[in-house]
Amino acid sequence: MTRPLLDRHRAVLPAWLATYYREPLELTHGEGRHVWDAAGNRYLDFFGGILTTMTAHALPEVTAAVAEQAGRILHTSTLYLSSTMVELAEQIAELSGIPDAKVFFTTSGTEANDAALLLATCYRRSNQVVALRNSYHGRSFSTVGITGNASWSPTSLSPLQTLYVHGGVRTGGPFAALSDGEFIAACVADLEEMLDQAESTVAALIAEPIQGVGGFTHGPDGLLAAFKRVLDRHGILWISDEVQTGWGRTGDHFWGWQAHAEAGPPDLLTFAKGIANGMSMGGVVARAEVMDCLGANSISTFGGSPITTAAALANLRHLLANDLQGNARRTGAVLRERLESAKLPAVHEVRGRGLMLAVELADAAAASAALEHARELGLLIGKGGRAGHVLRIAPPLSLTEAEAREGGDLLVEALRRIDVAGEPV
Repeated sequence: MTRPLLDRHRAVLPAWLATYYREPLELTHGEGRHVWDAAGNRYLDFFGGILTTMTAHALPEVTAAVAEQAGRILHTSTLYLSSTMVELAEQIAELSGIPDAKVFFTTSGTEANDAALLLATCYRRSNQVVALRNSYHGRSFSTVGITGNASWSPTSLSPLQTLYVHGGVRTGGPFAALSDGEFIAACVADLEEMLDQAESTVAALIAEPIQGVGGFTHGPDGLLAAFKRVLDRHGILWISDEVQTGWGRTGDHFWGWQAHAEAGPPDLLTFAKGIANGMSMGGVVARAEVMDCLGANSISTFGGSPITTAAALANLRHLLANDLQGNARRTGAVLRERLESAKLPAVHEVRGRGLMLAVELADAAAASAALEHARELGLLIGKGGRAGHVLRIAPPLSLTEAEAREGGDLLVEALRRIDVAGEPV
């Protein structure tokens, strides 16, 4: 069954549309932290549809909310009032930490970052944007133009002038040997020099608190706060890309920016992925002055639709009521300890926070081999890093401690099956 479907896939879908595994899987259903493929094989899911099945597969509260809303009306557009959209926006605005916040809903993280760039450049009347090296912010023309990871940036053309600074990778690059304080000082000096060259006409700095596609890398706590103090002197906006770090996934904080909170919240915050537990939703939070700066008419046909906001409300309520942020902290610690204590020769580094963990290997061949072995053992994980050499581990936030230990053991076994060069043993 898989081969004919794969042939059909290749015949009608783009060649650049990546799939995992030598024999790509069709996932047919899921429950909790498990999924099944078309052949009936069961897997422990440690990637959640790229960090998007945030709470659990087939979460009853979300399933019921979607079914109930689908029985009433599926779509209206932003031309009409929506009680679920307003209620969700109220909750997210309050949770964001941004004062006088307003929310605009989109259908994806790419569109959310695209909207944030539109707001920032219009507010500042500038098309200059500072981004971090090794970053990824989406697939649209504008977000590809600010992506600092060449393997995910297919064109050099862009409507924006992008300036790249250090800070996204702590253990690599020219500042890796420095202490945390020295690292932050060096990155701030790099930013200052860049802004001097741009004569302070930059619209915004956009940064992922933990770089997702880049391999779950990040600078020291306080780095973005140090950046913000510089930005504030020049009136430049800070956009925190929380598409992968939001909603408590890091365990320590509800938002990634809160690891850098001493300088205050960002001016804009983008979100997507897990908020609707698999339904297509993203958005931007910004202080009202920035959000309301657009002078032209605008609507969103699909953003904040009745069915996606119903799903997101149910999902958010479940997450908060069950302290899934705390669960991410606890189970993430169990999983990380299992990976670190194995002391495997193929592993160069284990890093990350909460249930956003990474295992860096020697090269892409090693990561691909580990991915295949994990699948054979019944575990689904992801890949990332500029060279494709990093395993990304991001289970649903309801992961149990028993499942954390089980998944850790399976991943350790998968890593034992590869040699240091990354070829199957």
